[in-house]
Amino acid sequence: MFNKIIVVCVANICRSPIGARLLQQRLPHKLIASAGIAAEKSHMVGKPADPFSIAVSIEHGVNLNCHRSQQLTEQMCQEYDLILVMEKGHISAVTDIAPTARGKTMLLGQWIGPKEIPDPYRQSKEAFDFAYQLIDQASSAWVEKLK
Repeated sequence: MFNKIIVVCVANICRSPIGARLLQQRLPHKLIASAGIAAEKSHMVGKPADPFSIAVSIEHGVNLNCHRSQQLTEQMCQEYDLILVMEKGHISAVTDIAPTARGKTMLLGQWIGPKEIPDPYRQSKEAFDFAYQLIDQASSAWVEKLK
């Protein structure tokens, strides 16, 4: 049913790379990617994951070294079966990019609250640790729903 999943945040350098990698590890038979709703606007396209995202992920055995940020496009929204976002406002942003994607766009934290996952960008490592914990919990909950 949901074989192609894309995880979305703002610039695709902090939260969505972690979420995509965790889902890929847990659902290896599915195609999982990540993108940002404002990667182009924030001049992040092609950039690696944030250094704190990389460090926190390594502490948990997750490798983000090959990640490069990309902009979410209308074509991507059409191509993927499920679009998982970090915040409620991201649902509107995805819908602005691809109006037909509304029905398949949900919060990554849907099954743990529903809970939004705060953006740790330009904050302390502790903020990244907290975001990682929420992403990990949310990813585990989605794995149970998608098995």
